[in-house]
Amino acid sequence: MTTFDEILVEAGEFGRFQKRVFGLFCLVSMPWACVFVGIVFQGFTPEHWCRNPVVEDLRGKCGWTLEEERKYTVPLINTTTGPAYSQCQRYDVDWNSTIGCSSPQPNFTVNYGNDVPLTTCQDGWVFDYKQRSSFVTEFNLVCSDAWMVDLFQSILNLGFLVGTIVMGYVADRYGRKLCFLVSTLANAITGILVAVSPNYIALVIFWGLFGFPMKGGWVTGYVLLTELVGVDYRRTVGIIYQMFFSVGILILPLIAYLIPNWRWLQVAITAPYFFFLLYYWWIPESPRWLLSQKRPSEAVTLAKEISKVNGKTLSKNVEALTDGNEELLQPSFLDLVRTPKMRKHTFILMFNWFTCAVVYQGLIMRLGILGGNVYIDFLISGVVEFPAAFLIIVTIERMGRRIPFTLSNIVSGAACLIAAFIPAACIGRLGITMAFEMVCFVNAELYPTFVRNLAVSVCSTLCDIGGIVAPFLLYRLAVIWLELPLVIFGILAFIAGGLVLLLPETKGRPLPETIDDIENPKRTKETKTYQLVTLLPSDVTTN
Repeated sequence: MTTFDEILVEAGEFGRFQKRVFGLFCLVSMPWACVFVGIVFQGFTPEHWCRNPVVEDLRGKCGWTLEEERKYTVPLINTTTGPAYSQCQRYDVDWNSTIGCSSPQPNFTVNYGNDVPLTTCQDGWVFDYKQRSSFVTEFNLVCSDAWMVDLFQSILNLGFLVGTIVMGYVADRYGRKLCFLVSTLANAITGILVAVSPNYIALVIFWGLFGFPMKGGWVTGYVLLTELVGVDYRRTVGIIYQMFFSVGILILPLIAYLIPNWRWLQVAITAPYFFFLLYYWWIPESPRWLLSQKRPSEAVTLAKEISKVNGKTLSKNVEALTDGNEELLQPSFLDLVRTPKMRKHTFILMFNWFTCAVVYQGLIMRLGILGGNVYIDFLISGVVEFPAAFLIIVTIERMGRRIPFTLSNIVSGAACLIAAFIPAACIGRLGITMAFEMVCFVNAELYPTFVRNLAVSVCSTLCDIGGIVAPFLLYRLAVIWLELPLVIFGILAFIAGGLVLLLPETKGRPLPETIDDIENPKRTKETKTYQLVTLLPSDVTTN
């Protein structure tokens, strides 16, 4: 009996074959990042105030600027950051009674006394576009309808949640390659439907459908990559795969700057998924999945192809390739919680996925409410993510998984708490990026092959729940105190960091194939060591 890990040593653990597949999948991470945080630009809310048709005519006659129009027609109100012009009320006065084009406000006192009447924005709003449009400006999602922007992002994460579970099951039941291609086709179709949405209701429906296959396809690509490479390369492959997500974060503000219309920006984000359909001819099925489905002949054929492309030669042991299971194992949700260690892993990883989503998305969306140049701020915050990948690569080889995973959460939590009083949010972004990148590949390393994709998908549904919560948590709490969300982020990250210490170390361990590998790792290691020794030539074992 020969395992796939043993065959990979002969065929090449990260040769030309794996590098080609790896490069193709890295491209998938970039548009996925644009979808994940695209609301910062597609749902941008510019400065706005109540529209008054009569005043618009006066502005043309008197030569007022937009700033003067706002000054004359909108009252000042007290906010958490000081006095500001109201965005949801205007003076309810008879503008025909004003005198000349000089400041009309003194005349208000003459006609109405000190209690100038106010009214809501009955005629819509004036948006200070600055040559940018978003679905917020197109559908007037401000003031009493501002919650619809929160709902927009939450619907996307709801699509992620449901779709990831479904796609995780499909990937474990019908194969990684089929799952990826089906999700890609769905992404391409629904992405275009989002761009042509005629109204807000249609937009939300199509946006949810767009999210349904999105994350599941990305997770499937990640799992397929980890199953194609040797144990010594899993960490690097997983980290760089996610680092291209950060590349997408850097590219997004440039694309948004060049394409200021939210509909055409959506088309630009969707276009790569039509290209990814060509992967049908370029990516393989997972050999580990083939073995778990009792299809060893196909796995052997693929192993031979890998060795041929990598310029290696396989021994006769390849004909004995197996996953070590006597029966065909089908994925089940109960497998994730049936046994003690699997159950512990599942709950801890779920909480970490939730925390990563809330803190990461919260810190990004916070850029949109701080003022300043959102393009520059977004770009700078994206650059901060790159050191995270290098820090992980350097530390996990020396310290394992648990300590860097724990420290990244704690650093993020501490930075968020500090940033509530002094600027330190960039450090928080660095820490949570490290945690986000680590939870993904640690999740994949802690579950057996036949249920691995489902496990990552189910655990990461808490990431989607976090994404649903994050907009409401950020925008509603920021109204009370701008820095209050940071306090919540910090507490969550501290708790997540402590829970990571309860997980086992996976450094240097082969991917588990069965639940018994998880529940009894020492016994399984001894058995596999004995099997490997019996497969080696006698002259090697005696030296």
